[in-house]
Amino acid sequence: MTDDAAVPDLRASDADRERVAEVLRDALAEGRLDMAEFEERLEQTYRARTYGELAPITRDLPAAGVVPAVSLRKEPVAEGGWTGRTVDGEGSSSWAVAVLSGFQRKGRWTVPRRFTAVAFWGGGEIDLREADFAAGEVEITCVAIMGGIQIVVPPGVEVVVRGIGIMGGFDQRETGVPGEPGAPRVIVSGFAFWGGVGVERKLSRAARRQAKLERRAARAELREGRRDRHRHLGH
Repeated sequence: MTDDAAVPDLRASDADRERVAEVLRDALAEGRLDMAEFEERLEQTYRARTYGELAPITRDLPAAGVVPAVSLRKEPVAEGGWTGRTVDGEGSSSWAVAVLSGFQRKGRWTVPRRFTAVAFWGGGEIDLREADFAAGEVEITCVAIMGGIQIVVPPGVEVVVRGIGIMGGFDQRETGVPGEPGAPRVIVSGFAFWGGVGVERKLSRAARRQAKLERRAARAELREGRRDRHRHLGH
């Protein structure tokens, strides 16, 4: 977990920006913002790159609309929420091996409590964006020897990286990002020798499509608001 002072510097996602845009649309509909203020803040929202840049945009709105930096990751919109994503039972598979070849675990599958991946002169991809989880905390042990393993997690999942690299490395960039309530915790451990284990955070294809549609709707609303204002000024 990061401390509060570091949170404003974290990079904001498309889903974070869309949540702020939704707050602004509600404020416009309720009369808390006029059209000029709405347009200005919406443009600031889509230009924002960090939580620290997003937070002031809604700071003067009522409590229901306040989006402080720490709370921006509390309600997973694009990924559809975490209810039902943690299931009882066994995982779909507990290991994957690539020797002079490759492997993939992606789509709808169940991550077991412990999953082991080995890449020797090969590569593998472990995609958790559409996966279910057999427990609230799962551990993925990676052994990469002259090979690479890439782990893809959805927004909201807390990632802890504990691997050891010798002339290789484990990607630490996603370590410490706060998790959302109800989201699983993923521990990445293991060993890399002349190889690497990467961890990246991405929206699923469905979530990206939804975010794209919402951005288009927001831009259309912005253009329509400008036209309405111009018509009003013309009278």
